[in-house]
Amino acid sequence: MYWNSLSDFLAMGNHGLYVWGSFIVMALVMILEPVLLVRGRRQLTDRLRRQLRAEKLDPASREESH
Repeated sequence: MYWNSLSDFLAMGNHGLYVWGSFIVMALVMILEPVLLVRGRRQLTDRLRRQLRAEKLDPASREESH
């Protein structure tokens, strides 16, 4: 496809809103996915560390869980 100007390129044959909207949404998803995965992993490891620390401090809780 050949465009005569930048505005024609951005308009994408009157489908620019759909094309660029889809592009922006996909870019946001691709940026947010790894950020959210790292954040979730960090929260999980922090929670497991707290749980392990609590079990070491309170041996009775370990006996109750078995």
